Amino acid sequence: MEFKHISVLLEECIDALNIKEDGIYVDCTLGGAGHSSEIIKRLSSKGTLIGIDQDTDALKAAKERLKEYENVIYVHDNFHNIEEILKNLGIDKVDGILMDLGVSSYQLDAGERGFSYMHDGALDMRMDRDSDFSAYDIVNGYSKEQLYKIIKEYGEERFAKRVADFIVDRRSPKPIETTFELVDIIKAAIPAKARREGPHPAKRTFQAIRIEVNRELAILNKAIEDGVEHLNENGRMGIITFHSLEDRIVKVKFKALENPCTCPRDFPMCICNKKPKVKVLTRKPIDPSEQELEINPRSRSAKLRCVEKICSK
Repeated sequence: MEFKHISVLLEECIDALNIKEDGIYVDCTLGGAGHSSEIIKRLSSKGTLIGIDQDTDALKAAKERLKEYENVIYVHDNFHNIEEILKNLGIDKVDGILMDLGVSSYQLDAGERGFSYMHDGALDMRMDRDSDFSAYDIVNGYSKEQLYKIIKEYGEERFAKRVADFIVDRRSPKPIETTFELVDIIKAAIPAKARREGPHPAKRTFQAIRIEVNRELAILNKAIEDGVEHLNENGRMGIITFHSLEDRIVKVKFKALENPCTCPRDFPMCICNKKPKVKVLTRKPIDPSEQELEINPRSRSAKLRCVEKICSK
């Protein structure tokens, strides 16, 4: 299948990065190079684009799309390792960092990747196909309590306990192996009224399992901290999220980096000496325009937050 993906909030991201033509920019989630193709157009031959992705299919597609450019460095890795990646490249500071935390349309539509509840395929959901841990291991190996915890916390599914109960019950005779098997179990667990009134009944559980497989929330805080440390003064970081848990983490971390003081509020002056590292540029997240929503309905839940580095030390 051809790697197709419509870049979300494209113009807004480019504006937020405030691109300098000789700068160094990191696309932490390269994907099909939708955002990166617009970044590199604005760079001179002295500028550099670093594209990171843990999906080899994405890297292959990006290399083809950007083949006319020589100032691109491709990295097969997780952006969680941004500090080590930059160190290995001999780069200390960069001028902009972009993270798009969504699953690509290609991954959703490729049934064999196991991300989608709309296509039948093996229970996979690995963004890094070299990993040996997949959705199959979670669905068939996690205890009832572990399943309930991730479905409740990461999926925000109000019927998480019933879903966990049904999964454990159905896997006892034989392992659950495919996405449609799991979808049928989830449908059976969720009451008919809730199935009719809400989104697809499997949406939240699939989201939860995908997050757990790829450790999406666990890696986010460290990636933000490390990324900000490697921004030049006045450098920008933009992050696109697609659900409330991610957005909350980004919002809270940006706020903490802008106001890191840990002194009690009733202290007359700061004695912890922790200095602000960023200025938050988006008090409220940037949402897709009505025009974008018409073109790409999958962008509906996207939110962009951005900060600017104010202290390089």
